[in-house]
Amino acid sequence: MTTRILPESLLVDRVGVLVTNDPRLGPGPLGPVTDAAVVVEGGRVAWVGPSAHAPAADVRVDAAGRCLVPGFVDSHSHVVFAGDRGREFAARMNGEPYRAGGIHATVAATRAATDAELRANAVRLLREARAQGTTTLEVKTGYGLTVADEERSARIAARLTDEVTFLGAHVVPPEYADDPAGYVDLVTGPMLAACAPHARWIDVFCERGAFDADAARAVLTAGRSGGLLARVHGNQLGPGPGVRLAVELGAASVDHCTHLDAADVAALADSASAGGTVATLLLGVEFSTRQPYPDARALLDAGAVVALAGDCNPGSCFTSSIALCIALAVREMRMSPDEALWAATAGGAAALRRADIGHLGVGARADMLLLDAPDPVYLAYRPGVPQTAAVWKDGDLVAGDPG
Repeated sequence: MTTRILPESLLVDRVGVLVTNDPRLGPGPLGPVTDAAVVVEGGRVAWVGPSAHAPAADVRVDAAGRCLVPGFVDSHSHVVFAGDRGREFAARMNGEPYRAGGIHATVAATRAATDAELRANAVRLLREARAQGTTTLEVKTGYGLTVADEERSARIAARLTDEVTFLGAHVVPPEYADDPAGYVDLVTGPMLAACAPHARWIDVFCERGAFDADAARAVLTAGRSGGLLARVHGNQLGPGPGVRLAVELGAASVDHCTHLDAADVAALADSASAGGTVATLLLGVEFSTRQPYPDARALLDAGAVVALAGDCNPGSCFTSSIALCIALAVREMRMSPDEALWAATAGGAAALRRADIGHLGVGARADMLLLDAPDPVYLAYRPGVPQTAAVWKDGDLVAGDPG
């Protein structure tokens, strides 16, 4: 990736609506400021306020009344892989149900790929996401499922992002079909030891056809002992123990949450009051598999913290568009446009336990998306339409042209 030399200071002014996600700066959770300006110094937000009072800077960008929002924080992706599963998608659209076992096809292709091929594909998808406004992308392993292949996946991911997740417990690979306990021993032993130096997180697919509650607990407990923080894939394909296990073990996030009962919702709401487990909803999966959408309203009304993430992967959801997820959240899950944008920015930051991203208050990283639109509601109002004017990462222009 190219690195540009940052100017000493950057001023973006004449912003029609600035979404800060800082309630101290404007009404409600989005903290909007109208006719606003932002000053960036050293890659951080140094000043926010009305355009008329903005201090001078070395470089000025005229937003010309357009909307500026925090960069999207995509807290769930699987972009280190090889191969293609387009025919599987076509079969699914013709009525075949989605099953977790399709992962094995990607595992075979990933094992056969070179490091250079895996890195090139991951970089392509990262650039694709960044061009659409994603400034932070979590990346998981999980398509190697041997010690060597998981280690190289983690190593490749670590060159792209600080948010690397070790997901050796994605599915049980075919060579361990008759010895799933032996595979758990591998994941919690040599594989964890090889991957932990490259990762911040450990994850497990706690689901029928993958890992049951006992195996998932063993994986997460070993990961925490190895210095990694926990997250969980849970309750995607049907009701199950994933959500309550995530809350019990203090996982930062439980992702999917498609099938929840009242006890699951209550557990997530109770956890939220202590800054605990975020419910991360992956709507591109439901869109691509024709599963029912999660009950976001039940979660929000109960007081749970909700994030939206993309889950870019070759099988169940091959999209890198967080704007699509926002539009689906509003149209299919009855989230308000404000709730959906917060969930895709500050919610994602909460799911990664990051206080420096997902908002544009003073001191935050200057990760910013300038929309070619006057108001953030356009993300849901004009679905499928390119609306990215410019993207800054740590104050560096990384996509688009602010004009």
